[in-house]
Amino acid sequence: MSPEEYPPQEPLSPAARAYHAEVMRRGDFGAAEESAYGPDPHQRVLVWRAAKPVGALVAFIHGGGWTNGYKEWMAFMAPPFVDAGIAFASIGYRLAPAHVFPAGFDDVRTGAALLVERAASLDVATDRIFVGGHSAGGHYAALMAVTGKQFRPRGCLPISGVYDFGPASGLSTRPRFLGAEDSGNEQRASPIANIGTKPPPFLIAHGSDDFPHLMDQAARMESALRAAGGEVERIVLPGRNHFSASYAGGEPAGPWVPRAIAWILQN
Repeated sequence: MSPEEYPPQEPLSPAARAYHAEVMRRGDFGAAEESAYGPDPHQRVLVWRAAKPVGALVAFIHGGGWTNGYKEWMAFMAPPFVDAGIAFASIGYRLAPAHVFPAGFDDVRTGAALLVERAASLDVATDRIFVGGHSAGGHYAALMAVTGKQFRPRGCLPISGVYDFGPASGLSTRPRFLGAEDSGNEQRASPIANIGTKPPPFLIAHGSDDFPHLMDQAARMESALRAAGGEVERIVLPGRNHFSASYAGGEPAGPWVPRAIAWILQN
């Protein structure tokens, strides 16, 4: 699908409009296979097959503040992974304010489950599926990894993710995807508050010029994962802000892609 084919979304901020234009310029989703896992236009998955598969797949989840975004935003990341033999997928999900937590989270878990069902046809091992995401997508990926309900990924690669909605979050406003004030969703939606048994490996990344509260959250998430017995690596992307940190995901010679590919191959 192209963004024009989706239902209208919330108005984008100037920074988000620039991000949308840039990732769409960089991406080519024409070669992807699209599958639906529900009736809503956002409940779809794009998959890029690896020409010489090594049996692994990484599924990425787009950002957009839980109110905006398209699975096509992550298309620019596919080429370096498929060139390395790693299949790549982008999972769409329903957006707030029409759909509040846990609707979008349930969607990405269902989308991931679809990839597990299709694993054999993609030359992917069911226990070699990784998840990642940018910003709000990094939040959903991390929550999926620590809760392990319906689908437990082999590892998690969030970029500029959100890990805490509680009193220490540093967020200036309460995200609308959390729903009603008395819902208690701040706790249920916070990956840092839901680390149970030993979590899967994490490769956490954020820009050196990212939002300060998200850099603090990343450091605290790293500590919490380690305390639970998890293996964690955190990468600080030099000179990157919240948006340009995402662009590193499609730059083969950049600071993130080579490490992400090597990390996936070794896990």
